[in-house]
Amino acid sequence: MDTPISRFAVPELAGMENDIREKILAVQEKAGFVPNIFLALAHRPDEFRAFFAYHDALMERDSGLSKADREMIVVATSGANQCLYCVIAHGAILRIRARAPRIADQVATNWRKAEITQRQRAMLEFAMRVSQEAETVSDADIAALEAHGFSRDDAWDIGAIAAFFAMSNRLANLMSLRPNDEFYLMGRLPKS
Repeated sequence: MDTPISRFAVPELAGMENDIREKILAVQEKAGFVPNIFLALAHRPDEFRAFFAYHDALMERDSGLSKADREMIVVATSGANQCLYCVIAHGAILRIRARAPRIADQVATNWRKAEITQRQRAMLEFAMRVSQEAETVSDADIAALEAHGFSRDDAWDIGAIAAFFAMSNRLANLMSLRPNDEFYLMGRLPKS
């Protein structure tokens, strides 16, 4: 397919500011390809920096949530927000981090029926409330998380991830951002 990765301009790597080019090349070195979100956001350097600084603060730091938990939040909320890019890209990462080839498809389609724990179900219930109806979040919602062993900091992390990706989903849909072909097969079969 020769479909553009975004409906907006995508700059050439050689013409990007040094720090952005270096970040993209580091991601390419680690992943073996450049996820299209990096290229699509590079036409707005300040927004690129802000987006990935907040993304990394939420998704890479030590917290009470596992990296698989965080990706599960992204996949569930992105499915509800009909974000093709985030479901496909983060679904691949979820399959790898959870070491579960079916999990991303289940969570994106109907997390209530997915093969997940009751603790994860409570986490996604809260994430979906923040993503879809944040105005209704109450102390009872936080208490429900705490009943499953989550701390107040964990509640913040779950909510912040859901909120950040609600914004990310809308940007990806605005751009008509196409998922990289590489994401579709990642984590579906064990490495030989």
